[in-house]
Amino acid sequence: MKFITLFFLLTFILLTQVYSASNHHAGLNNYNYGLSDTVRKSNNGIIKLDTVKDRNLLRRNGSRRRGKDTVKLNKVTVIDSTKKKKEGLEDEVKSIARDSSIADNGNGVAYLWGAARVTYVDFALDADFIRVDKKHNLVFASGRINPKTHQYEGRPNFVQKGESPISADSLVYNYVTKKAKIYNVVTDQDGDYLSGGQAKRLNDAETAFRDVLFSTCNLPYPDTHFGIVIKKGIAEKHQIISGPAYLEIEGVPLPLFIPFGFFPKPDQKSSGFILPTFGEDSQLGFYLKGFGYYLAFNDYVDLTTTGTYYTKGSYELNATSRYLKKYKYQGTLILGYGSHKYGLETDPPSRDFNITWTHSQDPAANPGTTFSASVNAGTSSYYQNSPAQSGYNLQALTQNNLRSSISYGKTWPGSPFNFTANLGHSQDITKKTVTLELPTFSLNMTTLSPFEKKDQVGDKKWYQNLTIGYSLQGTNKLNAIPESELFTANTFSKKFQNGFQQQIPVALNLTVLRYLQFNSSISYNERDYFQTIRKHYARGSISGADSLVTDTVQGFKRAGDYSVSTGFSTKVYSMAQFKGKIKAIRDVITPSVSFQYRPDFADPKYGYYNTIVSNATIPYPYTSQTYSIFEQSVYGGPGGGKSAGLAISVNNDIEAKVRASKSDTSGKDRNIPLIQGLSFSTFYNFVADSLKLSPISFSGHTALFNQKLGISFGGVLNPYVTQIRDSVSAGRVIRYAHVINQYTWQNGQLPMLTSFNVSASMSFTSKSIKSNPQGPQQNVNTLQGMNTTQAQKLALINPNANAFVDFNIPWSINASYSFFYSNTGVSTSVGNTVQLSGDLNVTPKWKVTYSSSVDLRAGQVSTSSIGIYRDLHCWDMSFQWIPFGYYKYYSVDLKVKASILQDLKLSKRRDYYNNN
Repeated sequence: MKFITLFFLLTFILLTQVYSASNHHAGLNNYNYGLSDTVRKSNNGIIKLDTVKDRNLLRRNGSRRRGKDTVKLNKVTVIDSTKKKKEGLEDEVKSIARDSSIADNGNGVAYLWGAARVTYVDFALDADFIRVDKKHNLVFASGRINPKTHQYEGRPNFVQKGESPISADSLVYNYVTKKAKIYNVVTDQDGDYLSGGQAKRLNDAETAFRDVLFSTCNLPYPDTHFGIVIKKGIAEKHQIISGPAYLEIEGVPLPLFIPFGFFPKPDQKSSGFILPTFGEDSQLGFYLKGFGYYLAFNDYVDLTTTGTYYTKGSYELNATSRYLKKYKYQGTLILGYGSHKYGLETDPPSRDFNITWTHSQDPAANPGTTFSASVNAGTSSYYQNSPAQSGYNLQALTQNNLRSSISYGKTWPGSPFNFTANLGHSQDITKKTVTLELPTFSLNMTTLSPFEKKDQVGDKKWYQNLTIGYSLQGTNKLNAIPESELFTANTFSKKFQNGFQQQIPVALNLTVLRYLQFNSSISYNERDYFQTIRKHYARGSISGADSLVTDTVQGFKRAGDYSVSTGFSTKVYSMAQFKGKIKAIRDVITPSVSFQYRPDFADPKYGYYNTIVSNATIPYPYTSQTYSIFEQSVYGGPGGGKSAGLAISVNNDIEAKVRASKSDTSGKDRNIPLIQGLSFSTFYNFVADSLKLSPISFSGHTALFNQKLGISFGGVLNPYVTQIRDSVSAGRVIRYAHVINQYTWQNGQLPMLTSFNVSASMSFTSKSIKSNPQGPQQNVNTLQGMNTTQAQKLALINPNANAFVDFNIPWSINASYSFFYSNTGVSTSVGNTVQLSGDLNVTPKWKVTYSSSVDLRAGQVSTSSIGIYRDLHCWDMSFQWIPFGYYKYYSVDLKVKASILQDLKLSKRRDYYNNN
């Protein structure tokens, strides 16, 4: 049944395409004609029809044999010019040939052989053989059969200003009236192919054709060939009038035909209905999916509206609008709505919506101003309840967060200031909470040197190295609001948070004693709010744990804090030399010591912190708590606790110098990085009561196998002794770790490793594209540089990137490994994960893709997928399979490559949602 549906759908679309020609072609005179050989493509990439299968389509023009030359000129170029006449030609008819040329001046005929070319006013014609009849203003051109390869070569290539190039088996052209007759043509226009037969150009607006085969494939008879034969027809600029046409598969005509047709053919986008597909969902019933209407407003904006109906009462609606203003901006807006009944028939349906908007601006459109948008917002269950809307995309179905951002930026030439504003959205699908920023803005000033002179002569004074900066941020924010409360009246009035933050950093950097870098800085930070919080214990509470009340107090409140830092840094070089293959190992050590001071802003004199006390009730004691009145504010508040101490860090870059190998003709030694960024850091607080030394953190990274394998690691060391103690809670003995004020090395022990992580990743890809012999092309890989065909392909790939593979890359491997270790002193936890993905070309037309993740510690395999792709020239076949897990499924798709027939496909799918 599906095959019959596919067949008639194909017939309908192909017949429509014959006469509408994608609703924007200008006529056969605009086609790019071409032919090629049956066995293989020739140098010009043209297609030759089969003389048996295409006997109804081939209309040859006389003999292809070249006559015997009366004059032989071996590899001599002859240029023949016909001067313009008073009443006739507009310009000279120029001719040139590589091999030989004969001029019959008596009859006014010129013959040219071997890479011949004729030019006149606005046209140029290239072919192996050209005959120019000057009396009748006619040019005949054809190719020749190579006696060695028996291939037809040197076919005519005709170019006229303002029109597409034409290639054919042979042609006759009147360069005065601009009429032409073309034999055995193949034309390509946006995925439509007309091949064989004859085409006659009547004038600039009309072209007649006969016995032409229409297909979406540029090979007349590939394995999957089918097409429509048009016996007679005429194409005008805005309409097509056709005679009989019938469907043909593998050269066999079928009894599916139309006697005649008259169809409008506007040279712009046109509206039309979208045909649906049929199937069955295991939970929602039979469906009619994707029916709708395409509305083309103009060349800049269109709208596609589709719907899906299920027999058990569910439905889905989708509206997609695309807009484009060349050299200005482009974007896509998608609105989706779904009503689904996954429970009992009497249960109310679950209603979901989603909005997706992307917008980008050409950087050259408004210099100094930028605007972009990336919006993805809606109900948290939209993708799970409407899997068909996203094409059953696994990544969309398993995502945990939705994020949106609308950004505006402005810079002023000659000014140190720049301004940005953002509207932000973050949605936690698991917790069903929403965070909104409406909006957030920032005004930043680039760092200035106020005492530096523009016409500085000689060395700088020390104060001329002083720098100062400024930044201002502001926001209006709703933080982690449940979806059900987002649009209620009290949400914006009581939970809306706003505030400003200003930062002024002042720094001084000097070189002291040639080798020491002195750096000193003062940073001032101020936060301004229009509401703060107050806490108190409710009357009658016992311990206050279950009766703490938090009130929001309106009114302006500022919070300022500052910090001071002064220190030194330098570089120390050490080297160990060897006599073997490794010539030396060098370590660049960068130690840094700085004194940092920060007051205790929890002191009551600042007014940033309050302390509350509950009533004492026998037999329970009182409870007290100190809190910050800014703890629920958008930028927080100054931290508590006085800090005055030394920040110590040591960074190492270790590399090896390897002697040049015997096969290396340059003879230069190679420097190979061994460990980069191996750093250790800690802080010692002089004013702390105990535990003055902070945990020691370390990190580093390296790369192996010629930078193919990257490895990163890091961890934390606890320098204090940890004791294990017992506690009783709810009748159970609970063990916990207690850190005492005693260093581990005092007991002859090393610091305890509390956490450690290491990750490694590698990526190997074969050389996909060889060097371009024509040299580099400009702007071929940018949005501004892509042509119309590239833009159409990108529009098809973006919504369903998984359906497209690159056969130019023979193979690729991506592997990663991650390990983490955590030790609390009481218990440890370990994690091991391996991820593997890549693809492989089994043959030039078969590709296999794979992706998997394994938890080595748990011995479990997470979601793994396998894909198989087959390139069928003008068709694509793909197989996707997730063999196990919650989202296990498989799907088989057979679809047409042509962009105009992307909805023409045959699919078989079985997954956790449906079976069709």
